[in-house]
Amino acid sequence: MPRDKTLSHIRVNKAIKEEFLEKGYEAASIRSIGARAGMTSAGLYRHYADKESMFNALVEPLVEDIKKWTRRHTERKYDLLDDTIEKDAIFGETFIDLIREVILPKRDEFKLLMTCSKGTGYENFVHDYAMVSQKEFLKAIKYMKKKGCPVADIDEDELHMLLSAYLTACFEPIIHDCEETKIEKYLITVRDFFMPGWMRIMGLN
Repeated sequence: MPRDKTLSHIRVNKAIKEEFLEKGYEAASIRSIGARAGMTSAGLYRHYADKESMFNALVEPLVEDIKKWTRRHTERKYDLLDDTIEKDAIFGETFIDLIREVILPKRDEFKLLMTCSKGTGYENFVHDYAMVSQKEFLKAIKYMKKKGCPVADIDEDELHMLLSAYLTACFEPIIHDCEETKIEKYLITVRDFFMPGWMRIMGLN
C-alpha cells in the first residue's frame, strides 16, 4: 500500500469492520461502508475489488493464524507422543490455548467469522474446523495405538458431534462479548467439564 494511502486504508478497514459487525455480510452495503469511511463507492474500489474481498481481508489473517496454531499444536503432540504417552502430554495443550493465544487478540475478527459470515466462504467455519480436527484426532488415535497406548476406538459421527459441541462451548463467551476475566473463568469451566469426558471415551482413565 503506497504511503499516501495508508491512513485512508486504515479508515476504510475500520468502516468495513463496523459495517459487517453491525449488519453482517449479506446486509452490509458498499454505499454504507463508503459513508462510514467518508468516501464514495468508487473510492472504496480503489482499496478492494468487491464486498467479498473486503470481508476476506479482515478474517483471512485470523483464519491463517488459526491454521498455523493448529499445525504447530498437532506437530507438538506427535513429538510428545514420540517421547511419552502420559495423559499430560496428550491433553496438556488444548483448543482453549488457541483461544488465549490467537483468537482473543483478534476478537472483532473472530466475531465476524462466527456471527457475520453468512453468504461468504467462511459461513461454515465451525463445521469445517471440526472436520479437520476430527480427521487429525482419528489419525492420532491410530498413532497412539501403534505406540502401545490402550486407547479406545471412537465412532466418527459421535466424535464430530462432541468436537462441534466442545468448539461451540469454547467460542460462546467470545461471541457473547464477555469480559476477558469472565472468558478465562468460562474456559476453565469448559476444560474441567470436557477433559474428563475426553479421557473416558478414549479409555485413558
